[in-house]
Amino acid sequence: MIVIKWKQKGSILRLYFYLYPPGPNSASLLTNHKISSRERRTLPVLSATTMQASQFLVTSTKRPAACSPLVPNPAHHRLTAASSTVRFRQISAVAAPPKPKTHSMPPEKVEVFKSLETWATNNVLPLLKPVEKCWQPQDFLPDPTLPFSDFTDQVRALRERTAGLPDDYFVVLVGDMITEDAIPTYQTMINTLDGVRDETGASSSPWAIWNRSWTAEENRHGDLLRSFLYLSGRVDMLMIEKTVQYLISAGMDPGTENNPYLGFVYTSFQERTTFISHGNTARLAKEGGDPVLARICGTIASDEKRHENAYARIVEKLLEVDPTGAMMAIADLMNKKITMPAHLMYDGHDPRLFAHFAAVAQRLGVYTAHDYADILEFLVGRWGLEKLEGLTGEGRRAQEFVCGLAPRIRRLQELADQRAKKLKPPLVKFSWIFNRELSL
Repeated sequence: MIVIKWKQKGSILRLYFYLYPPGPNSASLLTNHKISSRERRTLPVLSATTMQASQFLVTSTKRPAACSPLVPNPAHHRLTAASSTVRFRQISAVAAPPKPKTHSMPPEKVEVFKSLETWATNNVLPLLKPVEKCWQPQDFLPDPTLPFSDFTDQVRALRERTAGLPDDYFVVLVGDMITEDAIPTYQTMINTLDGVRDETGASSSPWAIWNRSWTAEENRHGDLLRSFLYLSGRVDMLMIEKTVQYLISAGMDPGTENNPYLGFVYTSFQERTTFISHGNTARLAKEGGDPVLARICGTIASDEKRHENAYARIVEKLLEVDPTGAMMAIADLMNKKITMPAHLMYDGHDPRLFAHFAAVAQRLGVYTAHDYADILEFLVGRWGLEKLEGLTGEGRRAQEFVCGLAPRIRRLQELADQRAKKLKPPLVKFSWIFNRELSL
């Protein structure tokens, strides 16, 4: 087994990893690790209560590959030696993440959404398009009903157009496609929101109609991008398909707490994010010589803009009927920071896949930290938050925080950009492009 002994001197905690019993050809001390007080506050290290209560921790019956105390392991035990009898009992030796907060909206506020159903029918549902007026993926793809030679000519032309697009562009396009393909997760997330969920699966509530129809419109985005990528021959579809399955299986927790106030603020921000991202991939495709792909990405961006308008309208209405409640929800979510919907992305190989994809998107200018600040600033203006009246003292503090946040984000990002320029960007392999390396 691996035994951890700890010693603290000032603000520094040092962990010593021992093999017990030691092997015949190995030292008992495997390694040691120094943890500063700052790391202890910010990383999932051993909890303070555990460290005070016990000096020895049995973390595993196997020698860990890296002997790192920062890797969570559910099989932790505490070893107590207060008497001659050694006893083991289950504990959580690694600081567990805080239990997610759920159902945070007061029950009486469910009535707010019930009272807004007529308003939603008249102001939100009209932003959906009838199916017969919607574009479909096949409108942009080679026609399989053509004679074989004509169909293959269209596929050949598609491949010739994409030949000039670089690998890093395809990494971003794949990441966008995978994000779109996880639409079952997003529908599920919205259906966790109290007061607006689809109670039967086919409810006639305008909130439920919106969610089902929004999902149906969004579903075309992933279908179109996946088919295009498949025909391009530029990417490893097997690894992409695995990534989609991993992502949908992982789910997401954006911190919306089953609270529709938080949920609709989140979707307002996210729909604008995807509008910007797809708009920029459209621009890069046009610059790279593929006008058809540019039209595909631009068409998807147009959908996202319409969806953003719907969610932003809902938040506008909440600010009208419950200014303090809505203002505090915006501040709460911005204080947590907006979690990207595909942040649990994984391909079976790279545990930091989303961070690496996001770094490439940042480098290409598809979606950047500056865009994050721009979106916040846009929504502050769209919702008139700086001039919002009728707030309680708590609401005014939330207003001050949100309205001053975008400039702070920009200043911090400028400092981060300056530091990044001094560093040599690492090279990372992406399974989506057959393990070729890209600079981050």
